[in-house]
Amino acid sequence: MMRLSRLADFAVVAMTHMAMDPQKVHTAARVAAATRLPAPTVAKVLARLCREGLLASIRGANGGYRLDRPAGSISVGAIVGAFDGPVALTQCIKPGSSPCEVEAVCPSRAGLHSINLAVRKALHDVSLADLTLSAAALQAAKPPSQRSSPAAKAPH
Repeated sequence: MMRLSRLADFAVVAMTHMAMDPQKVHTAARVAAATRLPAPTVAKVLARLCREGLLASIRGANGGYRLDRPAGSISVGAIVGAFDGPVALTQCIKPGSSPCEVEAVCPSRAGLHSINLAVRKALHDVSLADLTLSAAALQAAKPPSQRSSPAAKAPH
């Protein structure tokens, strides 16, 4: 099973939460509370997303983080790539990897490369805005007694 790293997963959750109220300045503590993720990890994730150019850091007493560009222009692939690098289903497909000892006779390399490209394309074709629409639809589908504020919990 191909899995995102824990930090990439947390980054997608945190960014989805923030994209539901994109003009708001979000603190790591508030994002952690709303998403129920560990606060120290959220702080680390948000700092890295800022370094990668996906979030802007706002300084001062009311500081925190906000999306650096519209949610529709931030792909899930960019968020995942900030933590996990380019998607590579096998070691031989990973850019810069050492050559595989059976590469010359490997019957599956071309097929795996095609699958890898399709997965990478899928991650880049889904935007943060798409995720917020999904989150809003899930929230609206809940009975009124189970609904929280629209940005209270991002999908996981």
